[in-house]
Amino acid sequence: MPNAPLSSSIQTVYDQQYVNSDAQWREIGARQKADDIIKLCQKFNFKKVLDVGAGDGAVLKELDSRGFTENLHAVEISGSGIEKINERQLKSLREVKLFDGYTIPYEDKAFPLATCSHVVEHVEHPRLLLREIARVSEYQFFEVPIDFSLFVDRKIDHFLSYGHINIYTPALFKFLLKSEGFEVIDELFLFFSDEVVSYLMKDWKQRLVYKTKAFLLENSPLRQVKPNAYAVLCKHKGEGVKIF
Repeated sequence: MPNAPLSSSIQTVYDQQYVNSDAQWREIGARQKADDIIKLCQKFNFKKVLDVGAGDGAVLKELDSRGFTENLHAVEISGSGIEKINERQLKSLREVKLFDGYTIPYEDKAFPLATCSHVVEHVEHPRLLLREIARVSEYQFFEVPIDFSLFVDRKIDHFLSYGHINIYTPALFKFLLKSEGFEVIDELFLFFSDEVVSYLMKDWKQRLVYKTKAFLLENSPLRQVKPNAYAVLCKHKGEGVKIF
């Protein structure tokens, strides 16, 4: 499969991404991300799992500690991220490989499940990565933040500072998946956990405003439009984009 190269400027940034970054935030976020993976996937009892875009291994650590699978594998574009993963010495982690962001170095259908949590929003060519994930796995788990808002273009510097170069709603992300041949099996419309809220919002008034807003959204049809994140379990149908 022909793949586009990762931009050299982006590769340089991610190579050093995990040298002096906020490990506490990633550990907190990883607990909720692992919760989401387990909620959607545990009933299948996957014996072998590939995590695509594993970062510093914070989510791997949570999955390992909870006994999610006997065999964890990971691919990551960041050299500093791989160093952090190896330092964790996770019991169920069999191997972690450096990859170019698009070509996953495994054979077709090598994994019963591939997970890809909070990665696609960072990817220059998301369809290429989605196709490669479908190639190496039977089932696929994705989670993306829901950054969309009215006049989101006015916040471009804010989102680029996080490396978010793609903006989604749940419906837009499902459109992307379905147009690439993924069948949606189950899904979650997600709001921040109490732990995440406490970390992000130090002022009690800010926390109260958020929790009130989240309560109203969670209990209305808008929960499917503007949650904080969207998670989905898929199975690829073996066919790609069909137009006309």
